[in-house]
Amino acid sequence: MKKLILICTPFIYLYTYAAPLNDSAKIYYDKGIVEKESKRYQQASANFDKAIKFDANYFDAYLQNAYANTEMRRIDVAKNHFTKANQIQPNNAEVIKELSTLYYNYRQWDKAIEFINKCTSCENRDRIIGMCNFEKENYMEAERYLLKALAKLPNDAQVNYTLARNYMDMDAYRRAVPYLEKAVLLEATKSAWAYELGLLYYNNNNFRGAVTAFENAEKAGYTVSNDFNENYGYALLYSGQFLKGEEKLFDIYKRKGNPEMLRELAQILYDQKQYDRSLDYCQRLLELNPKDGKALYQAGLSFIKLGKKDKGQSMCDKAIELDPSLASKKSSVGDMGGGGL
Repeated sequence: MKKLILICTPFIYLYTYAAPLNDSAKIYYDKGIVEKESKRYQQASANFDKAIKFDANYFDAYLQNAYANTEMRRIDVAKNHFTKANQIQPNNAEVIKELSTLYYNYRQWDKAIEFINKCTSCENRDRIIGMCNFEKENYMEAERYLLKALAKLPNDAQVNYTLARNYMDMDAYRRAVPYLEKAVLLEATKSAWAYELGLLYYNNNNFRGAVTAFENAEKAGYTVSNDFNENYGYALLYSGQFLKGEEKLFDIYKRKGNPEMLRELAQILYDQKQYDRSLDYCQRLLELNPKDGKALYQAGLSFIKLGKKDKGQSMCDKAIELDPSLASKKSSVGDMGGGGL
């Protein structure tokens, strides 16, 4: 019996020693949960750290510590805790989901895909794979997964936006429109998205839609620059809001001093059958350079369209003398000025 007691004694000692350690880990874990629920994340993290010191394989302590540090925007620390939790429970779907999202945010696309592929039941699986493939420029694969993600969560603004961008990068601009519209509707504060929608409308010749989108972008706080006002101004012109469009574009001309803007204004207004307005910009060009054959020719075309054919013909002839390359534009008074320059 004495030998039996001697053999069993170490096991009894180990059991009685380990039990207080586990109790201490649980005590600090519970304290951490209370602090975390009260949004005292720093104190919560400190308690979870103590719990982990008493039990290095305390899965829940690592997990909750990761969430507490995420709330404090200590993302690297959170990632380390999620990684440790994953080592303890490699198949835990919650941890896999969080790590795949973190790897996506770290722009580690392949790593994000690797992790999320371990979890076929994760609701964000198609979302992560689709967005990662978009970033990797695998557009066909991205389309497949993003469409699957939207079938589950049609009001996911980020997925709608990413799918729209995916189609734009595929040069499928018309297919992009409904998804970017939906994204902007869901996230009205995203001024950059509203501006991109304006550009998309513009490229699809929906100028009225472009004007509205540009105005919404400005209201949402988008920085108004020369480029913004230039796109906005041209959209205004093409949508028939001539005075407002001219004001925007002429203001940019005064800042840049580029006479080609005056030429574009003359051409656009001519195409919009605003011949008097077109003449005004031709006159401005000729004031800058009396030998500007193109401006003189454009003015001649405008006079012809206004019914002053003799005057217009004379101006076009003079323009050809100044710039012989314009001769190819001339056929006769009757059909001259069909499309401007």
